[in-house]
Amino acid sequence: HGWWVRREEGSVDDPVLVFFHGNAGNLSHRADLLVALARRIGAEVFVVGYRGYGRSDGGPSEEGLFLDARAAWRFATDERGVPAERLVIFGKSLGGAVAIDLATSVSPAGLIIESSFTSIPDMAGAHYPFVPKALIRTRLDSVSKIGSIGCPKLFIHSKADEVVPYALGHRLYETAADPKSFYEVVGAGHNETSLVGGEAYFEALAGFVRKVVR
Repeated sequence: HGWWVRREEGSVDDPVLVFFHGNAGNLSHRADLLVALARRIGAEVFVVGYRGYGRSDGGPSEEGLFLDARAAWRFATDERGVPAERLVIFGKSLGGAVAIDLATSVSPAGLIIESSFTSIPDMAGAHYPFVPKALIRTRLDSVSKIGSIGCPKLFIHSKADEVVPYALGHRLYETAADPKSFYEVVGAGHNETSLVGGEAYFEALAGFVRKVVR
């Protein structure tokens, strides 16, 4: 199940954000953000609910998340006919791992990673240091993949993030290959980047999208 959000005043040349959301909730909990992204960036936004989330069938798994992302890309490119040079992949939190995995196998105009992490074992180590990493089956190992992605990349994080440590997000940025940039939202909790970041946050996104989608 997915939503395709577009502006009434949009054009057929608008960039398209393929958006992968975080772990909690469903698509309806992102409605305000999706509308704000479309209006303030001047883009269409395509978001899918992972299997087992919201109205999507099935049950979630690491491999299932990656398959869902590939299905979303095929829908955008094959069924909707959007050329890859107009597509920007955008992943937030858990969605950052999904977006990074997808970007290793396709060629988007750009990649945006917001408030995401290096891997699940690293996340567990930050929050539950007493749990042996060898016991953690889910990997979502973004840090081993990010270096192979050649498209322009924008990383967004806040030092006030109480869920995903800033250090993990910044390590992703440091490991990534050029071209890349980092934008810090000051004082924003994990789910507050757009609210706290305000106009400057949306302008950073819009500037990146305008740069990579000619």
